[in-house]
Amino acid sequence: MENKKFLDLNINTKQSKTERPWGSYEILCKGPGYQSKRLTINSGQRLSLQTHKHRDEQWVIAKGTAKVTIGDKIITLGKGQSAEVPRTMQHRIENISDIDSLEIIEVQIGDYIDEEDIIRLEDDYGR
Repeated sequence: MENKKFLDLNINTKQSKTERPWGSYEILCKGPGYQSKRLTINSGQRLSLQTHKHRDEQWVIAKGTAKVTIGDKIITLGKGQSAEVPRTMQHRIENISDIDSLEIIEVQIGDYIDEEDIIRLEDDYGR
């Protein structure tokens, strides 16, 4: 049987952890037009209410329970559940546990993937 070569996607991977007042994030992989992160949100903490002009996001809850705001909807998501955030839609993730951290896998897709594409509408940390 002939060996078949798998498609080489030339994916740039980077294992970096960035601390934030609410917890931390790690970039799992990044390529043209996409990026994947693992967000760890400390108990009782939340990210800023924000929007993005250049990217859509998809969130999958890997551990814990999240209160998620997308537009004017507020929902609770648990392990294995997911949500989609279209660009320009206001959104926020909050860890509603008083004890455990929340872990989310976030996939960003768009024409500009950078931390500068954050417009903060409300922020608990004065950023």
